[in-house]
Amino acid sequence: MERVARFEKVSRAVFVRDLAKYFPSLTEKELESAYDRIALPGRATSGSAGYDFRTPAGFALTPGSSVTVPTGIRVHMREDHVLLLFPRSGLGFRYRLQLNNTVGVIDSDYYYAENEGHILIKLTNDSREEKTLTLSAGDAFAQGVFLTYGITEDDAAGGVRTGGFGSTG
Repeated sequence: MERVARFEKVSRAVFVRDLAKYFPSLTEKELESAYDRIALPGRATSGSAGYDFRTPAGFALTPGSSVTVPTGIRVHMREDHVLLLFPRSGLGFRYRLQLNNTVGVIDSDYYYAENEGHILIKLTNDSREEKTLTLSAGDAFAQGVFLTYGITEDDAAGGVRTGGFGSTG
């Protein structure tokens, strides 16, 4: 296998700011301790393609509801690669858990964004069976897969990324 990327934690300040925004009921102490518990994504087996992302705080997601999860993670990868994010297969199967943007696309230059390339994952429980998804801090909930991509012969992209969603036009 070719090694193409390195996961890192974002700074404590960026993580605490984002976690407080999306999990406003957490106390200052809970926000700080969540940063210390961030685990870098990892593969469960040598044959796994996906790197598991873990939630920094517990939550319950009722059918039809959504949550944005600040992962505390950023990724430095080769320029010809992309990280694609999906819900964990079992959660998708049991709860119809979905990413709100269907598939998360983390470009290589997102690492340099103003928010330190902080990966945020927005999920929706689309259960049609009235199942509530309950996750504890540290539970794996999404997976990321690295892929190589190509560009056209006449490609002339030269913009510089500063942000995340919608920042490239």
